[in-house]
Amino acid sequence: MEIGMGLVAWIVVGLIAGFLAGLVMKGSGYGLIGDIIVGIIGGLLGGYLAGYFLHIKNAMTGINLETILVAFVGAIILLVLIRLLGGGRRR
Repeated sequence: MEIGMGLVAWIVVGLIAGFLAGLVMKGSGYGLIGDIIVGIIGGLLGGYLAGYFLHIKNAMTGINLETILVAFVGAIILLVLIRLLGGGRRR
């Protein structure tokens, strides 16, 4: 996979995962860029956890359901950690 396409895939998966995680966590969200960042970091976290605990190799490859699910779970975990540390937005 070309580096440019890999970056685009990570951004698309991050956007989807961050948006879905924001909906599930019922927060006010972090805006488009914030959701992408949460999704991408969540993807890294989810990919690491999937590899470590579930022994799934290359859990974050391309734009597919497995990748979105792994990034989504990682984004949920990340949002929980952010809110526990008091960094979440409150209205």
